[in-house]
Amino acid sequence: MLKILTTTLVLLTSTFTFAQTTKVIVRAQAKDAKFIGTGIGGAYVIIRNELTGEILAKGLTSGNSGNTDLLMNQPYKRHNRLTDEQTARFEADLKLDAPTFVTVEAIAPVNRKSSAVKASTQLWLIPGKPIDGDGIILQIPGLMVDILEPQSHQVITQTTLKDNQVKIRINLVMMCGCVINKNGFWKSDNIEVKALVKKDGMKFGEIPLSFASQDNIFEGMLSVKDKGMYEIQIYAYDQVNKNTGIDRINFVIQ
Repeated sequence: MLKILTTTLVLLTSTFTFAQTTKVIVRAQAKDAKFIGTGIGGAYVIIRNELTGEILAKGLTSGNSGNTDLLMNQPYKRHNRLTDEQTARFEADLKLDAPTFVTVEAIAPVNRKSSAVKASTQLWLIPGKPIDGDGIILQIPGLMVDILEPQSHQVITQTTLKDNQVKIRINLVMMCGCVINKNGFWKSDNIEVKALVKKDGMKFGEIPLSFASQDNIFEGMLSVKDKGMYEIQIYAYDQVNKNTGIDRINFVIQ
C-alpha cells in the first residue's frame, strides 16, 4: 500500500511540475479585408484537443478591425506584424503537460448566422511555448448579404404597386463589416449582385442590382404582373478577390 501511495504521489507531482502555461492567440481575418472584432460581433473560437475531443478553450475575438493602411496599402514583408495590441483576438492560457495536437476553429461573424463561415487549422502546441504576436490567423472568405426590401414573408397587394414594380434592396458588407462603395478599398464596381427569382416554385427571372450611391446599398426593380408566391435568392460575387455571399427570402403578391 505504501508503495502504491508513493507511486501515485510521484505521478501527481510529476504532472504538476511539468504542466506549463501556454499562451495561444487566435484571430479571424476577412478575406482581402480586415480582422473580425467587436464591431461586427466577433468570431467564436474553439481550441480542441484533436486526440480526445476535449475543448481546451473557447470564446469570442474582441478588439478593433486593425490598421487599414497597414493591411490594405502596405506591401507585406516577412516577419512584419499585421496586428497590434488593439487588434481583435481571442487569447487563451492553456495548462499543458505534454505536446498536444489541437484543432483551432473560428466561426465568423458569429452574430450573422446566415453569413457565418467556419475556418480551421491544426497544429502542435508545446508546453510553455507561446503562439503570440499575430498568433494564428484564420481567413474567413465571403460577403454578408442582407435583403432589406421586400421583407421576409411580406404580403404585397397589386393595388399598392407602382407600375407593377417591386423594389429589391440589399445591404452588402465585407465579413469584417468594412464598407463597400465606389471609391473605397472595397469597390462596388467589382461586385456582381443579382436576384434569382422564382414564382410558385418555378424559375421566373434574373434581376441585376446596381450600387445605389449609398454605402453598402444595392437596388433593382422586379416586374410582377401576377399574384403568387415569390422567392428571391440574391448572390454577390466579387470578380477580383472571389468572395461570395447569399441571402434568400419569400414574399407574396396578392
